[in-house]
Amino acid sequence: MKTLFGQPSHLICTKEVQAAVTATGGHLAPVTFALPGRRVQPFAVAPWWREQLPASTPAILKVLRGDFFCAPFGGGNWRGEKHVPHGETANSRWHREEQTKSTLHLSLQTKVRRGRVDKRIVLVPGQTMIYQEHTISGMNGPMCLGHHATLKFASAGRLSTSARILGQVAPEPVEDPVKRGYSILQPGAVFDDLASVPTITGATTDLSQYPNRRGFEDIAILVADPRLELAWTAVTFPAEEYVWFSLRDPQVLVSTLMWMSNGGRHYSPWNSRHVDVMGLEDLTAFFHYGLDRSVAKNGLSQRGIKTFHTLSTKRPFTVKYAMGVVAVPKGFNRVRELVTGDNKVTLISDSGQQATTPVNLGWLK
Repeated sequence: MKTLFGQPSHLICTKEVQAAVTATGGHLAPVTFALPGRRVQPFAVAPWWREQLPASTPAILKVLRGDFFCAPFGGGNWRGEKHVPHGETANSRWHREEQTKSTLHLSLQTKVRRGRVDKRIVLVPGQTMIYQEHTISGMNGPMCLGHHATLKFASAGRLSTSARILGQVAPEPVEDPVKRGYSILQPGAVFDDLASVPTITGATTDLSQYPNRRGFEDIAILVADPRLELAWTAVTFPAEEYVWFSLRDPQVLVSTLMWMSNGGRHYSPWNSRHVDVMGLEDLTAFFHYGLDRSVAKNGLSQRGIKTFHTLSTKRPFTVKYAMGVVAVPKGFNRVRELVTGDNKVTLISDSGQQATTPVNLGWLK
């Protein structure tokens, strides 16, 4: 283990990927990917990592970085269960079960709802991919859950996804000016086109280009077409000539939550300095509102969209998730299509250019 950005972290690596996983919360970052002639680090680390925060600050905020597993996503209460923000999985200390140079197995005995979560992270030599598997066992009852991949946009990025059946802004204002927080998207607005989303000013804005809307904190959800075998999310960084992308089963992780954090929180510890960050959070939940509201009838479930899974002590529940990067040629812009086959993924841009990378597709299925 090594202390990185203030947190004791487990390290795994191949020639292509170096990854750190915090002992507290199991946050995956920093991660360095080796591409031809350069190295890239897509994930954000909160700027207050070296500061002494108040003892009452949730562990998730003290650690905040990269990707982490949330169960329940958003936290919340349910029948006497009082969950911390994004659950024990994102806040508690994980126990190391087994580790090799390129694999890591951690476990967590949960207390709020007694059970066990096993986290397995695998790197594959010759690939710029990270494979994650979380298995929940010994639990009964509903659970909203998801991954919380948080990217730092060091340069301009272009976002795209696989086919969607719904795009919607969070139905309630994300921030309150009285509490020194600011949002600009029109609460509850439904949209088909990422490039034309209503704001509270009456104008529209483009969510597919980021950084954007400096001084605001906003959230929207993108619901994948459930007929897809695999759903994907991708961000092209043209200046750096690479794409970050994630892959998932849309029956397990139904939606992608866009958390656009660009200096809209003026209260501690954010202090308007958490900028150019976007969470692309693949989940099954009712936005970020937590377990109780995900289980109750809500605006998504009324549309027939799943917002929680039902866990049983009789069978473990497994969530698989893959993400990685691929180098792209100069001029490669927004990803239009992602094609899978023969254990590889080919990304095709609006400009017609292509980039291919090896991926263990069978593992995801």
